[in-house]
Amino acid sequence: MHEWALAESVICTISDEIVKNKLNRISRVIVKIGELQQIDLDIFRFALDTVLASYEPTVEKGSIILETELSTLKCNVCENEWAFGENIKNMPGDEVEAIHFIPEIAHTYMRCPACGSPDFKIKKGRGVWIESIEGEI
Repeated sequence: MHEWALAESVICTISDEIVKNKLNRISRVIVKIGELQQIDLDIFRFALDTVLASYEPTVEKGSIILETELSTLKCNVCENEWAFGENIKNMPGDEVEAIHFIPEIAHTYMRCPACGSPDFKIKKGRGVWIESIEGEI
């Protein structure tokens, strides 16, 4: 269900941009997905296509491009940087699922691999956003 809510938000935002910028046709939309969101890309793509079908056909089929941004974390104690994917390899499934639904909870389950501190910041790879929209007036 998480992917469906995100898909609806993305399509609503695209629709708002169409109206705001008086676009007749959308030829390309780049949607960035932070790795920390752990979105199932197949479900997200299906949800996007399904939600899009209920809107006016001003967005060309296949014009929404999904790109994943890898997550980088930085320890506030020792300044070590590491990839999110390194941490989840050995985590129990329920903890990984909790982070999927509430990424902010990552601090509860994850630790810096260098010093063991739970005090870190997410430098990149968080969220879902529209990077760009290309269209014609």
